[in-house]
Amino acid sequence: MKQLTDPLIDKNPVAVHILGICSALAVTTSMATALTMSVALTVVVTLAAGLISALRSHIPNQIRIIVQLTIIATLVILADLLLQGFAHDMSQRLTVFVSLIATNCIVLGRTEAYAMHNPPLPSMIDALGNGLGYSLVLMSVAFIRELFGAGSLFGTQILITQAQGGWFVPLRLMLLAPSAFIILGLLVWALRSWRGRLAEKPDFAPRDTGSEASS
Repeated sequence: MKQLTDPLIDKNPVAVHILGICSALAVTTSMATALTMSVALTVVVTLAAGLISALRSHIPNQIRIIVQLTIIATLVILADLLLQGFAHDMSQRLTVFVSLIATNCIVLGRTEAYAMHNPPLPSMIDALGNGLGYSLVLMSVAFIRELFGAGSLFGTQILITQAQGGWFVPLRLMLLAPSAFIILGLLVWALRSWRGRLAEKPDFAPRDTGSEASS
């Protein structure tokens, strides 16, 4: 179970390892787009891990990255085609970001670091955990941005704006790219403050000027 639960908090691929942040910042203006992206990446990384793990003994080491990318890209193309066929409007809103799953560090990182060295089922559980960890961060950022930027969640109005006769004034900054950096940075800070062991040690230890002066 640790393979499934650790990536949610202690080994979160976005908040701890700072991977896959491009899509995390780009598609979080609404919870609907964030959820779609989360599901797409989680499905792709889980299936890719299972396939690559099952084929790992037949993949020559010299071309393993090429084979992995081919499998991942094929799954991404299928996911993109399904979105275009069954959720065309959402596909248009996500634009190129579904296709960019093929270059997401989380997907290739889990297949290279884990699936290439472990059986299919543990590999898929590990990949699923990382996909859920990615989804947790995406949905958290999207929740804050959509709620305070538009007063809505999943397109349903929660806070009645002044234009609608209410009291809420939308914070338009939340719908701009810089807000995603700010929110993600605050999430990283909060997580590492809560889980102190996740914080990196300083590169340089401060000099003890007091002891030098006394000597």
